[in-house]
Amino acid sequence: MKIEVWSDYVCPFCYIGKKQLEMAIQETGIKDVEVEYKSYMLDPNTPEDSSVHVYDSLAKKYQTSVDQAKNMTSSVVARAQEVGLAYDFTNLMEENTLKAHRLTKWAAQYNKGQALTEAILHAHFIKGQRIGQDAVLLAIVKEVGLDTAAAQQIITTDAFTEEVHADIAESRELGVQGVPFFVIDRKYGISGAQPAEVFEQTLRKVANEKASSLQMQGDGSAACDDEKCDLS
Repeated sequence: MKIEVWSDYVCPFCYIGKKQLEMAIQETGIKDVEVEYKSYMLDPNTPEDSSVHVYDSLAKKYQTSVDQAKNMTSSVVARAQEVGLAYDFTNLMEENTLKAHRLTKWAAQYNKGQALTEAILHAHFIKGQRIGQDAVLLAIVKEVGLDTAAAQQIITTDAFTEEVHADIAESRELGVQGVPFFVIDRKYGISGAQPAEVFEQTLRKVANEKASSLQMQGDGSAACDDEKCDLS
């Protein structure tokens, strides 16, 4: 079974959905599952040197106060806690994620793509680190056992940019309008960090059925699109 996951490193539901998928795979006991994480950028225009706090960004996007923006994240923090993630928005900043995505493509060549994906998400949402900055990314690369000198070469060139854009183009062809977005054996699609039972039921369906086209599961909530996150 192959599961393709479109996600972005600044999407709070993407980390939650990742954990839910992993829990569902373990719960169903389905073997021989290949998970491939694919690139998606919620805001490719975010400056690499942005100094805008996430609270300020949310307040501007939703035309509300910073205090109200803080309150908006409380439900996401609670959702994260349900899957064992201690989100901390205190120091979270806007980040451009292109370099992170390019490094993940590079890491996949050494079977470290998933490890780097997990480490970058953890660094951003749990540690509040600046994952758009070179020094932080290189430290994360070292943490997962990859060559920092080679990673530096990736960062300072446009290597793997085409691959990132290819993932994004493919998501458009599939009709992806928000992340996380899960495609299972190109038979079923799940949009958003859906309840555990949705993942489990879908995995069992794919293991026992053959579908002729992509069929959507869940209600599409708990996702981020290019304009906003479902923080209600």
